[in-house]
Amino acid sequence: MTAVTYEDVLAAAGRISGLVLRTPVLEISPGLFLKLELLQHSGSFKVRGAFNRMLSAGSLPDSGVIAASGGNHGLAVAYAAKALGVRAEIFVPEVTSPVKVAGLKALGAHITQTGAIYSEAAEAAAKRAAETGALSVHAYDQAEVVAGQGTTGLEIMEQTGGVDTVVVAVGGGGFAGGITVGTSAGSPRIVAVEPERIPTLREALRAGRPVPVEVGGVAADALGATRIGGLAFEILSGPRVESVLVSDEAIVAARRTLWERHRVVAEHAGAAAYAALLSGAYVAEPGERVAVVVCGSNTDPTTLSTP
Repeated sequence: MTAVTYEDVLAAAGRISGLVLRTPVLEISPGLFLKLELLQHSGSFKVRGAFNRMLSAGSLPDSGVIAASGGNHGLAVAYAAKALGVRAEIFVPEVTSPVKVAGLKALGAHITQTGAIYSEAAEAAAKRAAETGALSVHAYDQAEVVAGQGTTGLEIMEQTGGVDTVVVAVGGGGFAGGITVGTSAGSPRIVAVEPERIPTLREALRAGRPVPVEVGGVAADALGATRIGGLAFEILSGPRVESVLVSDEAIVAARRTLWERHRVVAEHAGAAAYAALLSGAYVAEPGERVAVVVCGSNTDPTTLSTP
């Protein structure tokens, strides 16, 4: 497994500069920051890794790029491909939100909806990539993707003046892994938040290696990896990382609170990190400076008043 370094994240930041947004930070109380990555192009952080993977590859094949996704990664790959003028083929599972499928269509991606969960769509995408020669852009387990996501960590440290803790959601782990590397110069604690019903990191830490888990719950369309990525496990098994779990009920409540208090429209996965604070799954010490990453906005806003 190829390690991802701080220098890789710095190189990614230079490579994707001007193609991604420097998303804002909102200080909602003294020392508590929301990193609003849901305002990123395509509605999530994923576009950072997509651009870095494509640009690192040099010339792209005529068959373009291919990806499997619960939705957000596919939207990011489709957005980046359109910006770079190449074809994108996206495989999504049946649980993918209709909002995300509509977004893929709007970006001109070629869509195949197959399989009950992400891993089944990923198998189909890998087979198709072997047939066509398209560049595979993995949702979370490629070094270039992880380094691209890590640029969010660079921004957090610059925009806040430094924090003690970064709270971030985990699915396949590429985002949390990238942020861990991207903040390594300041070495804040990383609180890795997972839904109780998709504990990929928690179970990997228990087993000492990535292992499959069952997938379900309100955030399954975005955090529904069946196992943690190898690169992410390598990074997130380090001493700076604390693993916490949150219930679906806590995620739903956090999503509603983000809207009612701050007028932030997040999807369930985007609210998972904030749920750790609101539910007490993670309790900050007095005076602790905390950044919470709100990572996705691809949702139907009419559902904000309902689960």
